[in-house]
Amino acid sequence: MGAVHVRAWQAAYRGIMPDEYLDGLRVDDRAQLWRDSIPRTDATQRILVVEVDGSLVGFAAFGREAEPSRGDRVGELYAINLDPGHWGRGLGRALLVAATEGLRDAGFRSAVLWVVPENARARALYESEGWTTRGETREQDVLGATVAEVRYEQGIGSRSAAVR
Repeated sequence: MGAVHVRAWQAAYRGIMPDEYLDGLRVDDRAQLWRDSIPRTDATQRILVVEVDGSLVGFAAFGREAEPSRGDRVGELYAINLDPGHWGRGLGRALLVAATEGLRDAGFRSAVLWVVPENARARALYESEGWTTRGETREQDVLGATVAEVRYEQGIGSRSAAVR
C-alpha cells in the first residue's frame, strides 16, 4: 500500500503540490502509516484493495465521516489510490463503486469525500459516478502538506432505493 500511495500521489499531484514534497515521499513512511492506522480502525471503517496478477495495485479506505457534519448516518471515502500504471483500465471506478456500496451496506445514507480541486482526473471519475459538489472548500493538512480541498457528496440510501 505504501508503494501504491507514493506512486499515485507523485503522478496525480505533480504540478499541484510542490515537487520537493512529492519527491520526498518515502514508501517506507507510507507503509508505516498504513501499518499503524489499520489496527486502529473502528467497526465502520474498511479498506478494499485491488490486485492484478497477485500484486496490490490500488486501495480505497472508507468509514464514518471523519469530521461529522450531519450526524452519524454520513460515511466518508477517506482515500482512493491506484498505481498510475493501471490508470484507464476501470480499476479506480471499480474501487469507487465498491467503496460506495460498502458505505451503503454499513448503513450510511449519504457519503462525502474531499478532493484537491486541480485533480481533474479524480473529479471526473467522481462526477461520472453521481458525486456532486456545492463548492464547499477547506484547507487541510494531508500527510504533511497543506492543500485546498473541495467536498463532494452523494446520497447512497438503502440498497433497495438504489435499485429503483
